[in-house]
Amino acid sequence: MGTFKPLVIGDLVAKNPVIQGGMGVGISLSSLAGAVAKAGGIGIISTAQIGFREPDFKKNPLEANLRAIGTEMNKAREIAPDGIIGFNIMVATMNYASYVKKAVKAGADLIISGAGLPVSLPEIVAEAAEEAGIKLKTKIAPIVSTVKSAMVICKMWDRKYHQAPDLVVIEGPLAGGHLGFSNDDLTRLGVDTEDVEHTYKREEYEEEIKGIIRLVKEYGDKYNKVIPVVTAGGIYTHEDVMHQIDLGADGVQVATRFVTTHECDAPMEYKQAYINAKKEDIVITKSPVGMPGRAIVNPFLSDVGKIPFRLEHCYQCLEKCDRTTIPYCITKALVDSAEGRTEDGLLFCGSNAYRAEKLESVDQVMKELVGEI
Repeated sequence: MGTFKPLVIGDLVAKNPVIQGGMGVGISLSSLAGAVAKAGGIGIISTAQIGFREPDFKKNPLEANLRAIGTEMNKAREIAPDGIIGFNIMVATMNYASYVKKAVKAGADLIISGAGLPVSLPEIVAEAAEEAGIKLKTKIAPIVSTVKSAMVICKMWDRKYHQAPDLVVIEGPLAGGHLGFSNDDLTRLGVDTEDVEHTYKREEYEEEIKGIIRLVKEYGDKYNKVIPVVTAGGIYTHEDVMHQIDLGADGVQVATRFVTTHECDAPMEYKQAYINAKKEDIVITKSPVGMPGRAIVNPFLSDVGKIPFRLEHCYQCLEKCDRTTIPYCITKALVDSAEGRTEDGLLFCGSNAYRAEKLESVDQVMKELVGEI
C-alpha cells in the first residue's frame, strides 16, 4: 500500500491528493463534490449548464446557471463545512467571465479551467474579489495537455499578471468528455481504438507529462512558490495513482471512477450505463463544436448524422457553436442523459468506464485510490 503526502495548494491542504474531476450538466454537483471534500479530497462542481433543473433555465439559461452556482456551493459546503470545494469552468463557455466571477463570490476555494486556454482567468478572479469587497482566496488552475499549452499559459500569466498558476492539471488522452488533442494526436498515441489498454503509447505521452512538470517547476522557482501538478485521464485504481506519483505528479484528478458512486449527482440510469458498458462501447466522437470527445456509444450517438437535425432552441452554452451546421445540440443531448434518458442523450466517459461493475460509496473509492483498502 502506498502512502501519499497531502496535496498542498498554497494554504489549502487536502489530506488525500485526489481531485474529483468536474463533469458537466448535472453529473458533478453538490452531492458528489461535497462527499469527496468530506472524504479528504477536493470536490469539484461543474458549472456547465449547472442550472438545467431551474424552472427558468430554458428562458434564461445564464441567470439560471449563475443562481445555481451559489445554490450548489452552499449545499456542498453543508456536506463538508471544512472541505476543499471548487468549480470547473470551461473557457469555451459563453459568458465565461460571469461564471468565474460568480464562483469567486460564492466562495470557491479553487477554480479549474480548461476547454480552451484560460488566459484571462487571473484578471477575472481579481476583479470578482474587488467587486465583492472580499479578500482574494480562490486558487486558480489551468488544464493543459501539452508542454506547448502549459508554456503559453505560464508565459502569458507571467507577462500580463506577474503571477504563476496555483496548481496545474495535466489532462491526458484517456480522459472523458472533450479532449485537448486533435484526432491525429489521438491516433498517433493509439487511444482511439477499441482496445486502448493495449494500444496506448503511454511512455510517449508520459514524456510530455515530465516536460510539463519541469516547466511548471521553473515558474514556481521564479515566483518562490511550490506549484503542485496533478495528472488526469484514465486513473482508476490505487496502482494508477501510484504510477502518477512515481512520474512526479503531486496528485491526481479522477472523474469516471466517481460516477458509479451513490453520491454522484447523475441519475441511476446514467450510472447503470457505465456499469453496462463494454470496452468496445467506449469511442471517440466529434462534438458539435468540432472537438474530439470520448463517450459511450448508444442509439443517440449511432444516429448522429443520419437523421436531419433542426435546432429548436439555443441554450447559449458554447462560444464557438455554429447553430446552422451542428449535427445536434450538445446541451440537449447532455441534459437528456442527466435526466435519465440515456438512450437518447450523450454519455461522456473516460477510457476505463467499462471497468465499473457496481455502485460504491465515495468513501470506499477514496480509500481504494489512496491504498487504505
